[in-house]
Amino acid sequence: QVQLMESGGGLVQAGGSLTLSCAASATIFSFNFMGWYRQTPGKQRELVAGMASGSSTNYADSVKGRFTISRDTAKNRVILQMNSLKPEDTGVYYCYAAVRTTHWWGQGTQVTVSS
Repeated sequence: QVQLMESGGGLVQAGGSLTLSCAASATIFSFNFMGWYRQTPGKQRELVAGMASGSSTNYADSVKGRFTISRDTAKNRVILQMNSLKPEDTGVYYCYAAVRTTHWWGQGTQVTVSS
């Protein structure tokens, strides 16, 4: 059983930065895909940033140039560095991991960006 644990969310002013961390209970080398999703009330979760097993990355258009996803393999973590934050970035961020047909979700961490 794989567990994903997010941390690093909080309240920040527009233009500021936050670093989100997703710690996995299994080696991240085992995952075909890891990523960060964002959800706001009444809306479906959307992929913000993802990284495949070959280290290829994918970003939502709204965060390109501001967010960076990376892996800390020694600590089995995936990192989301968020810079130049905007109020539109506010939401609950969820860590996601998948191995072929199996996937897991974290509990989510709240990110609030004030004007």
